[in-house]
Amino acid sequence: MAYSETKVVIGGLAHIPIIIGFFYLIRRQYSFGAMLRTGKNALSEKVKTSPSKANATAKPAPAPSKPTAPPAAKPVSTAKKPHADVPVNTYKPKAPFTGTVTENYSALKEGAIGKVQHITFDLSGGDPEFNYVEGQSCGILAAGEDAKGKPHRPRLYSIASTRYGDNFAGNTLSLCVRQLQYEKDGETVNGVCSTYLCNLSPGDKVKISGPVGKEMLLPEEEDSNIIMLATGTGIAPMRAYLRRMFEPTEIEKHKWNFKGKAWLFMGAPKTANLLYDEDFEHYKSKFPENLRYTKAISREQQNTKGGRMYIQDRVLEHAEEIFNMIENPKTHIYLCGLKGMEPGIDEAMTTAAAAKGLDWSELRPKLRKAGRWHAETY
Repeated sequence: MAYSETKVVIGGLAHIPIIIGFFYLIRRQYSFGAMLRTGKNALSEKVKTSPSKANATAKPAPAPSKPTAPPAAKPVSTAKKPHADVPVNTYKPKAPFTGTVTENYSALKEGAIGKVQHITFDLSGGDPEFNYVEGQSCGILAAGEDAKGKPHRPRLYSIASTRYGDNFAGNTLSLCVRQLQYEKDGETVNGVCSTYLCNLSPGDKVKISGPVGKEMLLPEEEDSNIIMLATGTGIAPMRAYLRRMFEPTEIEKHKWNFKGKAWLFMGAPKTANLLYDEDFEHYKSKFPENLRYTKAISREQQNTKGGRMYIQDRVLEHAEEIFNMIENPKTHIYLCGLKGMEPGIDEAMTTAAAAKGLDWSELRPKLRKAGRWHAETY
């Protein structure tokens, strides 16, 4: 059959879609096989994304893993935390220890204001033993019931004796207690627990809880420096510190030989109200290189402005020396007494610090964080 040129051309053109479809089928088969072998679509791999989209979605390929040595075991710290062995809450208020009063006498001289008693309790026979260290407190549960017919809640008192007690036998505990009295509606009101304690007699039984607290503990280092700021019965823990440092029998007992500097600032309204004054004067005479004793007697002494002499005035007088000691990282400051003394002490320390180019509001938190500022006020 003869074909014209036109028919040949038209016939050739008609086969073009068939040829294109044939090649498309071959390519599709190739892509499908590649996907089976690699898990990827060979065609899609060639699709280019915009740089912005690539940067937003692309994730770096994971680095080839390398053999690594097993992690080293963390070293186990064998260092003991400070005061880790100090007993706390051996006897709880719901299951207190029963102590026996051995003595109860006035700690004031004639002509003093108010009533302050030194009271000692026998702690023998405890199971477990009622042990404590200098700077801790104990709870006293007054006999009787409150206005709602419930047992009185315990009141905390700073312990005024060392762990060996006033008799050095290790079985007593002493408190320094001021009877709380105040006026209300024209009548004198006596504090429940303080009155109960001040009126005890030898042989009386008393419920005691504790010991509690680690805020006021002495540092363990023998060459530490100790600055003590106390008013009234806030002298209780300071008495324990000074007996531990300078009482000969104490030193023989505990083998802790204090080599640092101790400085006691004591505030009282009258000389007759200076608690344990004779003991402290004795220690100062025996250890003049280690103990300074500075008194602020508000009703008998005047400050530089002609007003009454308070403990904060003494701090200002000796500001430079105090801050020279504070600059030593081995110096600790202890504050104990009525809460009302804190603003005055802070004001004095602020002024004293400023004189040396320091900011007391920044320094005090640093001292507390370092465990060098110890305060117990009530």
